Amino acid sequence: MTTNVQARPRVAGKPTTIAPVIVLLAGWMIPGLGHLLLKKWIRASLIFVSILSMFFIGLALKGKVYSPNTAELLDMLNFVGDLGTGLLYVLARLFDLGQATVQIAIADYGTKFIVVAGLLNIISAVDAHSLATGRKAS
Repeated sequence: MTTNVQARPRVAGKPTTIAPVIVLLAGWMIPGLGHLLLKKWIRASLIFVSILSMFFIGLALKGKVYSPNTAELLDMLNFVGDLGTGLLYVLARLFDLGQATVQIAIADYGTKFIVVAGLLNIISAVDAHSLATGRKAS
């Protein structure tokens, strides 16, 4: 006789009651929040500080925050990277942060900082999701 009992995902040896999709979305919207929900305090704080630092360094270097654009492929890819920062992207667009055009040489580096911050945030949100589903051991 076999039973189909689905085990709850376990985080750090303890079962978690938070839905993995909630962890994924929370980690995407606010950097490190997915890990914070899973009680990974150190990892959450490192992710939060790293992504915020990269984003604000990018803005300080006059980096560009991309808007939805279907004209060029690289602009679309950079937009996806920027969108990866979650609420940071929304706030940057809301307060009109980020240069519309790159005017100085270091602004290109700033743009890359912002895009990489978004990509790193996506990776960390997926990592938190993997921890929540139990696919990855802490």
